[in-house]
Amino acid sequence: MKVSTIEPAQPLDHLAPAGRIGVVALATDFNIEQDLRRMLPGDTQIFTSRVRNYNPLTIENLRSMAPGISAAADTILPGTQLDAIIYGCTSGTVAIGSERIAELIHQSCPGVPVTNPVTAAVAAFRQLGARRISILTPYTEQVNCEVAELFQRHGFEVLNIAGFGFEDDTAMTFISPVDIVNAAKNVCDAQADLLFVSCTALRASVVLDEIEAQLGKPVVSSNQALTWHSLQLLGYPAPVSGYGSLLQQLPV
Repeated sequence: MKVSTIEPAQPLDHLAPAGRIGVVALATDFNIEQDLRRMLPGDTQIFTSRVRNYNPLTIENLRSMAPGISAAADTILPGTQLDAIIYGCTSGTVAIGSERIAELIHQSCPGVPVTNPVTAAVAAFRQLGARRISILTPYTEQVNCEVAELFQRHGFEVLNIAGFGFEDDTAMTFISPVDIVNAAKNVCDAQADLLFVSCTALRASVVLDEIEAQLGKPVVSSNQALTWHSLQLLGYPAPVSGYGSLLQQLPV
């Protein structure tokens, strides 16, 4: 038997030249990877790990996933430089805290910029000049109270918040985009500067343009905000069309 080694004739390709984005997703999330791949430009790429989470979705159960975040981040392309890392849970960020999440990820990936849906949404609201917001979620009233209080602490006036009342993270993805559109029209206060559709599991990205057209104001979703903020962290030089007005706000 002859054994030989072949040298490539061409230089090795540099994949994802505009940026490599790590994602720590919930073990039960059906949607975040599809949403991010749909919205992110083709010269970027996401690489996903998953952290164990627990139903029902309560603040206590959300906090219980914190010990697994560092280990999940550690498995994303070990030895390869990432340009940004996303922690992909809005209510989890509310429960654990943005600073703590960044600390946990930096235990495995020191120096890499970290974002999450709350940090991204706050930056997006400010970019859009919003002060008063309405919020639509799939969560229970208990979780919604925590969500509203957090955004109020960031200086926004939450005019109202309404949720579908789900406690199962996986089931949240099965909510029809048609129901998201109808709920958005009913929930958004006329005095709100924008509507925030919270939760990475909701399939809101495919109807953002439709909701904005009907409301006549910006609509920010968790995954859209993550896309926008990640591209901002990468210094991406061009806007993205088809997923709401926020992604037209690039470069920043």
